[in-house]
Amino acid sequence: METELHRFLKSDLLNKYLVGETSLKETQEVEYFIAKYPEASLAYDKLQKNLEIIAKAGAVDVPKHVLKDILKTLDEENQTKVIQLVQHEKTPWYSIAASAAAVLFAVTSFFLYQKNQNLLDENNVVIDEIFDLRSDIENNNNKLGELSDLLMKLNNPDAKKYVLTGNERAKNLKTVAYINPVDKTSMIDVITLPQLPEEQHYQIWAELQDRMVNLGILDESDRKLKPIPYMEDALALSIKIGIKGEETNENNTEVAEISLKDN
Repeated sequence: METELHRFLKSDLLNKYLVGETSLKETQEVEYFIAKYPEASLAYDKLQKNLEIIAKAGAVDVPKHVLKDILKTLDEENQTKVIQLVQHEKTPWYSIAASAAAVLFAVTSFFLYQKNQNLLDENNVVIDEIFDLRSDIENNNNKLGELSDLLMKLNNPDAKKYVLTGNERAKNLKTVAYINPVDKTSMIDVITLPQLPEEQHYQIWAELQDRMVNLGILDESDRKLKPIPYMEDALALSIKIGIKGEETNENNTEVAEISLKDN
């Protein structure tokens, strides 16, 4: 019978009995061994105490090592020494099992919640990056669209190109004007502008039959194609050095000029 008792203690029948998972035959076998052998009864009591520990642990925050320690204790059940059985009131197995299940459920739920929060955070980061990427793509597409429009205007067979180079006063000055008399558009491309004193700046002028019209200010920092007003009857374009804040051109110094009627 000692061999039979040893086999019984090595099995998991006590664990299954404690949580109500034994068949009728297995239940009868467990209750037989508990009643007949003090060792079996002692092992059953220890399992009950272990479940009581789990139930009490459910009332507070569960450290990560608790479940590991409990499983270790359960594994050591078969190493119990034979001692004098002390009778005490037993906690109903279904109450202990329910408490244990509640603790395990709480731990699992917390783990899944944390994992879900991490996934949500990562998902939000990915969404933000997608929106940023879409915004960059839209901005690039807009710039490409603008550049495409400019290239179409420049390559338009109706557009005429006028290169303005500086005189002795501004030898390194070079700009290119594009004028399309068909769609009535004008653009200027600043290539190089010699540096001026702080109080001065470059202005582009259109010469008409009876007057000069200021078409705007040219700046070295604005080195790109920019539209300028189209003048229907302009005879020439000129670039002059003007004084900041002054609207007249009487004292302006001309540094470049090109005729529009000779081309």
